[in-house]
Amino acid sequence: MTGQALPLWRQLQAAASVLQSVREGASATAALTRIDGAVRPAAQALAFQAFRNLGRAEALRVLLAKRPPPPQADALLCVALALCWRDEDAPYEPFTLVDQAVEAAKLGSATRAQSNFINACLRRFLREREAMVAATDRNPVAFWNHPQWWIARLKKDHPKHWQQILDANNTQPPMTLRVNARRSTQQAYLANAQAAGVAAAPVGVQGVILERPRPVTDVPGFNEGQVSVQDAAAQLAAPLLMTGLQSTDGTPLRVLDACAAPGGKTAHLLEISDAQVVALDIDAERCKRIHETLARLGLQAEVVVADAANPPKWWDGRPFDAILLDAPCTASGIVRRHPDIRWLRRETDIAQLAALQARLLAVMWPLLRPGGRLLYCTCSVFRAEGEVQVQTFLAHHKDSVLRPGPGHLVPQTGEKTNGVPDNLAGDHDGFYYALLEKSASLGSHPGRP
Repeated sequence: MTGQALPLWRQLQAAASVLQSVREGASATAALTRIDGAVRPAAQALAFQAFRNLGRAEALRVLLAKRPPPPQADALLCVALALCWRDEDAPYEPFTLVDQAVEAAKLGSATRAQSNFINACLRRFLREREAMVAATDRNPVAFWNHPQWWIARLKKDHPKHWQQILDANNTQPPMTLRVNARRSTQQAYLANAQAAGVAAAPVGVQGVILERPRPVTDVPGFNEGQVSVQDAAAQLAAPLLMTGLQSTDGTPLRVLDACAAPGGKTAHLLEISDAQVVALDIDAERCKRIHETLARLGLQAEVVVADAANPPKWWDGRPFDAILLDAPCTASGIVRRHPDIRWLRRETDIAQLAALQARLLAVMWPLLRPGGRLLYCTCSVFRAEGEVQVQTFLAHHKDSVLRPGPGHLVPQTGEKTNGVPDNLAGDHDGFYYALLEKSASLGSHPGRP
């Protein structure tokens, strides 16, 4: 494990601080930025594993102590339980984890007073582990390690695949690359990777899955712009939008990538076409990442910092040939990459985000020329953010036509299931895609919303 030179108790303290931050409403990504760089990789590995087992850990803690200890002590206790409840997944031998968790409690100013309590709970757990785990098996939140409302929503939205989705969410995702079509091909890159001693396999048209994740600086060709890190499902966006789309007057296609940061899909659009791309995002800091991504790949786009929902502030009145709307969502399809999401989200977030998505769809549509395309996508598996959203849009916009597309893609960790494109077998995240075409026959024309 990364960070073995660091004392394990220090790693556990850092992981517990990440859990505590998430419980207070911050993302794990934000929490990790506040941790010393030397500790951060190990803290992330332990914290992410704890999030994947947090339902089980909290159920076990209830058996050990009906009343939770103060927040910092409870976070440390739950991290230790999440890491040692099952031998086959434990990053260290359970007795070592318990010993070091107690040491972390003793050396932490906010947990020192509860160190004896934590010691007693964890020693008891080791003695009674089999019986306690069996008792919590009857708790769906413990068994699936997701909130109850999330489980219920998946059962309703995906009655045939809800268990597969939950199982996939609790796995570690692969590291997937997108080969830059302007600089290499999938087969050529695979050959170069093999020559460099990096085991990899093809996925999709331009994708490559590494056998083992590694720092991007150690990925062959990354610094030279040959590849980018992007999940296989996310790699569908640019080809779906651009394949077969023709200019009406022979000039380069004008494409808007709304909500573009950090720029992965912007770059893919430019790798497969000669379009003029406007990359739009409301967050100035995240727009810096778009510039960095394009510079590494040797690509150019017009990057605009603005609110996509307020076109009068940024649109010049010229209609777009194509619009990519990767809308803000619950991110319920990428839980395996961000395992804290399930514990951060509330069920009420779905309706709030769906309202924002509907607003963005309505605002983007008038910016599209007749005969143009809008690709609506979310990294969500909830139908309220996908199929339901698009069907409502179609009902209210008679000049819109839904073209064939993948629709909802559930996360995959092995063999493909029904509904997954033939060229997308294997590992990928959950996504939703809807390709909408504006009918030219109804006399639609763009205008300021």
